[in-house]
Amino acid sequence: MSEAKELRAKTIEEIKSKIENSNGFIVVSYKGISVNDDVALRAKLRAANVEYKVLKNRLVNKALEELGIEGFTNDLQEPNAFAFANGEITAAAKVFKDTMANVPSLSVKSAYVDKAYVDAKVVEKLASIPSKEVLIAQLLGMLQSPISGLARALQQVAEKQA
Repeated sequence: MSEAKELRAKTIEEIKSKIENSNGFIVVSYKGISVNDDVALRAKLRAANVEYKVLKNRLVNKALEELGIEGFTNDLQEPNAFAFANGEITAAAKVFKDTMANVPSLSVKSAYVDKAYVDAKVVEKLASIPSKEVLIAQLLGMLQSPISGLARALQQVAEKQA
C-alpha cells in the first residue's frame, strides 16, 4: 500500500473514532469567516468541550459510509468544518447559534445526534434547550415548591392558633 493510501486509511480511522467517541457532531459551512472570528469560535468551542476540525469531505463521507451512517451526502459538497461534542451537543449548538448572530457567513448545515442525521432546523432547536445543570435546578425547584408551600401553610395555621 502506498504511503498516501496508508495516511488516508489512518485519517478515516481517526474520523470514525471521533464519531464513535463523541456525543454527536455538527457540520458547519465556514466559507467566508474571518481569521479573528474563527479564533474566537474555536476558543468558545474548546470551553464547551467541543473539538472543531476542518476535514476533507471525501474522507468524512468514507468514514460515515463505513459506520453505516446515512444522510450527509448533500451536506458534504463544499468546504466544511466538523464540531465533535465531547460534552453536551446542546452546548455546541448554542455556541454556533450565538456566533452566527455576529458572523453571518457561518452556517450550520446538519448534525449527527442520538445516532441519527438531523437538519439545521433541529440544531437550532437544540440550541434553545437549557443546559443539564439548568434543567436539574428547574426540576429541584418544582419538587421543592409544593413542600415549601405546605410548610408555610402549616406555619400560618400554627401562628393563628397560638
